[in-house]
Amino acid sequence: MKIPIVVLACLLSLPAMAQLNAPRQDPDAIRGTIAQFLRIQSAGSPGEVTITVGQLDARMNLPACPAPEAFLPAGSRVWGKTSVGVRCLAPSPWTVYVTAQVKVIADYVASAVPLVKGQVVGQNDVMRMKGDLTTLPSGVLTDTAQAIGRTVAMSVGMGNPMRVDSLRIEQVVQQGQAIRLISSGPGFSVATEGRALNNAAEGQIAQARTAAGQVVSGVARAGGYVDVTY
Repeated sequence: MKIPIVVLACLLSLPAMAQLNAPRQDPDAIRGTIAQFLRIQSAGSPGEVTITVGQLDARMNLPACPAPEAFLPAGSRVWGKTSVGVRCLAPSPWTVYVTAQVKVIADYVASAVPLVKGQVVGQNDVMRMKGDLTTLPSGVLTDTAQAIGRTVAMSVGMGNPMRVDSLRIEQVVQQGQAIRLISSGPGFSVATEGRALNNAAEGQIAQARTAAGQVVSGVARAGGYVDVTY
C-alpha cells in the first residue's frame, strides 16, 4: 500500500516537532546552579563574599536537565574573575561554560610608613585596610600579627599591601603539600584530607583541593592545617 506524500511528510516531521516542543533549560536555573556552587566553594574565605554570575548567550537553546552539575574547568579557581562549567548527563548530555566573579571584601595589612630592607616591623609601621582580596597581590597578609616583629625582605612603599614575600616569614602551607582541612560550623567539626593549591603563612588564605576534587578556601594554621568555616 502506498502512503500519500502528505501523510509521509507529516510522519517524518514528527521527531523534529517533538524535539521543538520538548522542554528547554531555563538559563536562570543554570546561573542559580553556578551561584550555589561558588557559595559552597568559597566557604571559609574571610570577610564578605560577593558572587556575580554572567549572562548566558540568548541564542542558547538547551534541552531541560533535571540535575545540572557545576564544576571548575582546569585552570580555573574560585577567586576573582573565573569560569564555571555546567553539564547535564541525562537525558540529553550538554556542557556550557559561564563567566563569574567572586569578590572577597576583607581587612588586609598595608604599610603605614615606607619600609626598607632589613628593617624590623613595629606596631606603628603597619595598618589595617579593607578591600577586595581577589584584586590584591598573591600572598597578601590579613593579620598585623603576621608582620609585627618580622624583618623586611624587600622595600615596601607607604600604603602598599604587605605580602608574604616582602617579609622573612615562615610558610605553614606549601603548594602541593598534603594538608588537613578542618571544616567547622554550628555544632559540628570534620577533618578531611586535601592538597594545597598555594603557599600561605599562618593566618593567610589557603586554597586546597579535597580528595573528591572540590576546591575550598580557609585560613592556614601551623602544622599544615587549614580552617574552613561554614
